[in-house]
Amino acid sequence: MSRAFVFPGQGAQTIGMGRALAEAYPAAKAVFDEVDAALGETLSRLIWEGDIAELTLTRNAQPALMATSIAALRALESEGIGLEHVAFVAGHSLGEYSALCAAGSLSLSDTARLLRIRGQAMQEAVPVGVGAMAVLLGLDFEAAVAVAAEAAQGEVCQAANDNDPAQVVVSGHKAAVERALEIAKARGAKRAMLLPVSAPFHCALMQPAAHVMAEALAAAVINAPRVPIVVNVRAEAVTEPDRIHDLLIAQVTGSVRWRESVLWMERAGVTEFWEIGAGKALSGMIKRTAEGAVTRAVGTPEDVLAAKG
Repeated sequence: MSRAFVFPGQGAQTIGMGRALAEAYPAAKAVFDEVDAALGETLSRLIWEGDIAELTLTRNAQPALMATSIAALRALESEGIGLEHVAFVAGHSLGEYSALCAAGSLSLSDTARLLRIRGQAMQEAVPVGVGAMAVLLGLDFEAAVAVAAEAAQGEVCQAANDNDPAQVVVSGHKAAVERALEIAKARGAKRAMLLPVSAPFHCALMQPAAHVMAEALAAAVINAPRVPIVVNVRAEAVTEPDRIHDLLIAQVTGSVRWRESVLWMERAGVTEFWEIGAGKALSGMIKRTAEGAVTRAVGTPEDVLAAKG
């Protein structure tokens, strides 16, 4: 049975995530300690005891979710379940960085610092209130692309996340995204609603952040991953460090092709998808995309022991 490890993106954060893992597994605790040291602050205290509004700030949520994912992975490894059992890794948006860290392509400290820079740059790329994101339920990707194109009217409106066969997120200027909501409803969307996000991710408005990440990634060491990573913007496996570097920059403004990535892994023989870290959002998307796929969420010590079987 071929297995993939997948890593969640923003929106999965909760206060207390990863704490039980850190208390149960020294290797998981070491992850949070190293991330704290890399950032020069106790992010772990915010994750475990802080305010959800502060944790949800993009600059905090991104390294926090990555730390929780890698802590869960280290707990699995402590129980003898590592990458030797995995055909591919993949991650949703910031989760791509978690996947690269898991596969040894980026060091944990570098990943934490890169995500802090990425989160800050994405936050600052567009003034608050100028951009927005909305989820369209009940329309496929092609229909959502057509809605976004009609809604743009000279502004930016793009299909940002192709999550599953009936869930697409659009991103861009607030007025254009609001027009997209009305157009989507008129075209038969079951639901269309704005998302509680602080910036319009994965669209052309993020170009200033892409420039910042190009500079940050130029200084980072990217190794060949121990297992291939299925990347967001290409929806196929990549192993070459130079390509990974270029695609991480492209990812800031490019669409997250999650549905296609899941289907690519399914065609490559993957039958089991393990969601490593906080929440179960990816498991739901995967089940709606790949019929018959087995999913497992691993975010607590209980999950780790159950995975050990």
